[in-house]
Amino acid sequence: MGASIQLEHLFADDRSDPLFSSHLTMSQLKIMLLLSRHGTLAGGELARMLGVGAAALSGMIDRLVVQDLVTRTEDVNDRRVRRIGLTKAGTEVIEGIITAGVAKQRQLLSRLSAEELTIVAQAMELLVREAGCQAAEEAAASLADHAAADTTTSET
Repeated sequence: MGASIQLEHLFADDRSDPLFSSHLTMSQLKIMLLLSRHGTLAGGELARMLGVGAAALSGMIDRLVVQDLVTRTEDVNDRRVRRIGLTKAGTEVIEGIITAGVAKQRQLLSRLSAEELTIVAQAMELLVREAGCQAAEEAAASLADHAAADTTTSET
């Protein structure tokens, strides 16, 4: 863990990272990350995901619309619903932020020998395997929690 933290600190010192050149607030970054992950969302759904009210979300979205990073459109099935999505520029900004470390990692890995790269690849495969197992366990636990809650609700 110590080596991993040292590596993260070395990467964090790289001021060419697009996150440092963006002028996004933390709330705006969260909105864009959620839209990047989930696609176009209804305003109410996005507000629930962020844990904010509709009025607060509206102001944040207004500022992102002015910057041409998100769009606000009418839902085709319900004109009362506004759908929020990333623009092409918004997608480029968020993808740049998400993948910022990839070029740095590629450059770093190019300095390693074939034998060292094999070791790194094996270690990464182990981490990916365990992360997948953990995600599956958490999903199963979440389903069990929902099933238990449904049972409790139906008994009352």
